[in-house]
Amino acid sequence: MHRLSASFVLGYHGCPKNTAEALLAGEPFKPSDNSYDWLGPGIYFWQSNPGRALSFVNEKKERAKAGWQGAAVGVVIDMGLCLDLTTEAGVGELRSAQEALSEIIQKSGGQYPANEAGRPKLDCAVISVLHDIRKSSGLPPIDTVLGIFFEGEPIYPNSYFYEKSHVQICVCNPAQIKGVFRVSQGATQS
Repeated sequence: MHRLSASFVLGYHGCPKNTAEALLAGEPFKPSDNSYDWLGPGIYFWQSNPGRALSFVNEKKERAKAGWQGAAVGVVIDMGLCLDLTTEAGVGELRSAQEALSEIIQKSGGQYPANEAGRPKLDCAVISVLHDIRKSSGLPPIDTVLGIFFEGEPIYPNSYFYEKSHVQICVCNPAQIKGVFRVSQGATQS
């Protein structure tokens, strides 16, 4: 856990076009709270990757009903107190939360959640337990969670680089979103 980010971060969110227009007009983001949300409950963004947000919208359009239109919005995020899963400290916090979850499940006789294809229920449960531990201990709440997601096919044979890999940000505290802006269909990452 840290507050080491010295500046704001740009994030990008793909959504239905009417939702994008409402967000641009000042409507608040609606946090997701599914049992399979990879980084736990919150609002999800691709860091510094408008192209991936637009690709997501296009992928969703292919599966949607006729007439569905999507868009992407950009946001300025103050990372605040960040559970950064690219750091040793963040990984250590998560490991401790997983141990706590395991103990809770053993004591209750419940079923241990599993990560299944496209549904990381275990990861979501571990992060949710970490939120609960911090709350019950009187520690400051986590504002954002940052993780690297390896997605898609290798970009060439035997590569550890994948075509859709990205840095994902989950904003747990909507007050950390400092501004919303329009992303054009022609936006690309450089």
